[in-house]
Amino acid sequence: MERGARAQQSRPRSRHGGALAQPVTGGGRGRRLPPPSPSPAAAAAQARAPAFALGGAGGEGREEAVMQDPTPQRDGSARPAEERRGVAPSGASWIQRVFEEVRGSSQLSVAPAEPPPVTVVAVERYLAEAPPPPAAAAAAQYWYDVTIADGACQERCYLAPHLNGLVQRAHLRAGARLRLTRCAYLYDEKRLNYGFLCLEGLERAGGAGPPAAAAARRAARRPPPLRGEKKHYLPLWNNEDPYGDMWVAEKPLAQVDVDVSKLTSLGQLEMTWRSRVHFQPLLVRVLHKSRLRYYGKPDKKLDMPYQAYFEVADGSGMMSMVLWNSLCPEWYNSMKVGTVLLLEQYAIKTSYPFKTQPTPGDSQMKRFATIEISLNVRDPPTKISIIPEEMVKPEWGLPEVKYRFITRSELDNLPNNHSCDVIGLVTFVGRAERARKREHGEDFWLYRWAHAIDGTSDQPFILELFATSQPDVFEHIHPMTYLVCTQMRVVRDITENPSSTIYLTTSNESQMFITGCHKGQPYTKDAKVKNFIQWTKTQSEADQMKKTVIGGYYPFPRPPNNFLRYCKNNKVESILKAIGEMGKEIEDLHYREHKRIAIQGIISAIRYISCSSAAEDASGVEPAQKVTSQSVESSAMSKEDYVNKEKNRNLQNKEVKSLLGGRCSPGEQHQCQALLTKKSSLKRKITHRLCTDTEQGSASVIPVSSYTYFTRSASKKFNLNEFQREDFAQDKNGQAVSQSLQYFADQEGMSDIPETEETGRTSDSWQSDLWAQVKDKLMKYLHHSTIYPESIPRKFDYVHKDLLTQQYNLHAAVHQPKEYGSSKNISEFKSAGGLGYYEVTVLGINHDVAIDVAFLPLFCPEDPHLFRTEDIQNDTLLSCMSCISACQQKASSNGRLHDMFSLSSEIVKAAMDLDGKHVVCILDVCHLGDDKVEVFLSKIYKTVEPDVLDPV
Repeated sequence: MERGARAQQSRPRSRHGGALAQPVTGGGRGRRLPPPSPSPAAAAAQARAPAFALGGAGGEGREEAVMQDPTPQRDGSARPAEERRGVAPSGASWIQRVFEEVRGSSQLSVAPAEPPPVTVVAVERYLAEAPPPPAAAAAAQYWYDVTIADGACQERCYLAPHLNGLVQRAHLRAGARLRLTRCAYLYDEKRLNYGFLCLEGLERAGGAGPPAAAAARRAARRPPPLRGEKKHYLPLWNNEDPYGDMWVAEKPLAQVDVDVSKLTSLGQLEMTWRSRVHFQPLLVRVLHKSRLRYYGKPDKKLDMPYQAYFEVADGSGMMSMVLWNSLCPEWYNSMKVGTVLLLEQYAIKTSYPFKTQPTPGDSQMKRFATIEISLNVRDPPTKISIIPEEMVKPEWGLPEVKYRFITRSELDNLPNNHSCDVIGLVTFVGRAERARKREHGEDFWLYRWAHAIDGTSDQPFILELFATSQPDVFEHIHPMTYLVCTQMRVVRDITENPSSTIYLTTSNESQMFITGCHKGQPYTKDAKVKNFIQWTKTQSEADQMKKTVIGGYYPFPRPPNNFLRYCKNNKVESILKAIGEMGKEIEDLHYREHKRIAIQGIISAIRYISCSSAAEDASGVEPAQKVTSQSVESSAMSKEDYVNKEKNRNLQNKEVKSLLGGRCSPGEQHQCQALLTKKSSLKRKITHRLCTDTEQGSASVIPVSSYTYFTRSASKKFNLNEFQREDFAQDKNGQAVSQSLQYFADQEGMSDIPETEETGRTSDSWQSDLWAQVKDKLMKYLHHSTIYPESIPRKFDYVHKDLLTQQYNLHAAVHQPKEYGSSKNISEFKSAGGLGYYEVTVLGINHDVAIDVAFLPLFCPEDPHLFRTEDIQNDTLLSCMSCISACQQKASSNGRLHDMFSLSSEIVKAAMDLDGKHVVCILDVCHLGDDKVEVFLSKIYKTVEPDVLDPV
């Protein structure tokens, strides 16, 4: 199974910033260049650019030293200098001037004064070479070459290893603008007059890039990496995908004469291989294909350390075939499932015992498991020929490819680890994320989640799709495409939670196909595939489009109900992290790395933040610190309007009850009806809203700890049985404008409230008595409750398909001009659900540190099976927040009720039940690039007694 032992490598079970520094302006042995004479446009761009430099990834305190280190690394050999393409007349290219200046410097290093901005054209990764033993432990495993362009010239440069963190955290990426503040020239002492430019100091820059033609200009064939002896680049974000022009897309077919009399069979090989040195030709069909395996190590010298497994068969049975090293770039893409091969001059080896085994579609087929066919460029040099399908003769007796397709209605009855194939219409696809293969390593698994339906059940297939060495497919999975996934494995654990959701995950031999790839595939003949196609013809495209969602935070699979079970599923030395260590944990994350972290603490405060308050702020400013308000006197509601609203309050409450009663599930009805039962015993904490500086059009920013809370004892004199929200949106001039004023409450509940209190603005919040006592005495308070636009699942828009697909893929290694004609921002696409989220404060058990994290209720009214609220129903607090938010969303979707039920009595009660109690919080953490990291609360476990852990 994919989640268990793997062939060659293992990966974890199912789930679950580069710093800023001042720019270097001189010092050391650097020599300053005279400032260039920029064009007016370039001068304006310089004036707008921030005066910050990108430092290394080593955390605070290192940046200045990193940027001013005068000693470039010269260990290892170097490749020839990159030829400068598109060079303009002398003096027109700033990069060319720097190149000549640094080579002429006595120290081979310069710190340019007032450097103009350049554009990053490409960022490419390759295996480093092992340093001498004393430095081996701290050495980088990979190096990076960065191609920069100034509009007239582009140059491929080596990135100093102390700046690798800028790539790993997506500060430095293709299409970015930067300034070169320090560079050196490194000669290759083993070559004559060959060297390359080394980037040692970089600074952020703004403005537009050079013309697209100059930025995208590439050599006909990519030169090898600059440093060391490696001859090829790796994909930027994983090691499984083919990357670069050395990977042949399709081998041309040639006329092949097959002499059947000279052929041998797999069965004969199995019996005679020990007594032979040379083997007769083989004619076989590919039945299964594995993902690529890259096994390069810094201390190993291999040109192409690749390997790929295939299962091939003839009339006698099935056997493994291994494609080695430099044959992989030449043949891997052409050897598809169903391809017929004529093999000559191959070797036979004993099978690797720990290789994964695919499940054959034909259970009666004999498997020869003791030996395998080895294809290599020598010993002996293998000869491979592809036989076109139209030339394959029935008398050859080659087996057809068979599959094990299942429908969604059959999935619930299948056991764990069962192998199957599926086809479905994609309704949801998540963003591409990465999981670290080994603690503190630099290698990652690349994966994404998807939902697909086939019409046999109201439940979708939930698919965990790891990269299968098919980047063109993986990067183009989007809603409304027909997706086929083969050799998937069932994941379920009925011993832990019989009602837990079943999902499918890829195996080492999985293959994926989307619309545009299906023609000619063997599975098109399968009966269940034909039935699915017939079902799609009966569906309304408009109806299915309503259910489609793309990207965002997707908390699946949920942590198990029992914390001890959670510990067993995570093979790490230490499960629990201290809250104070969270900063270091977040700093060490790489781009799109997803990680689950368990911390001990006390739930101390909860704040509801509406989407209008958060404004889905693309800038990443903490939304909790941007809450705005408006005084009663400045309200758009007049006294007469207020009286009329009072008269209609009972009618509106009846509408609420009627609407919720008709649209919520029974569990949600129970939660929502509880909100409308306004009991005087409600113990609720209230914070005053911050007044907005309407003249300046900006909200006051204050520490969270300075909010005015009412403690439990003080709140007893209040009976605020109301749900009042005033939403604000920023207009184009940045001024706060009142969007709406919803005011729903019982007359009975209002009877004992003074007028001034009745009409006062409140922000729905709760805090414990303990938090009120310790919040101003904390040694450390971490704020990680920001919700970024990338965290919000969006409704899919087919018109902007390319833009949305690109948004939720990883940054490309090579910059390409945008081919889609849309300038829309991701925030402009409709959210799939949710009017707000919750900020939860977790206090450390020693009462000295705290952290703010976010809880994002996920639901989609058009497709209730997309985000399952029942998955957290054993968490009283989280299920309350999800259920109330779901009711809120369903009510608001009618267009009459907006932003109500923000913090209910049920939520407050659930929070108060945890007051002062030690709990274990499971946090989902993901690095979104630059300095953006989302931290979501996923699960709460309550510690009842020492060593006894129960779910909340």
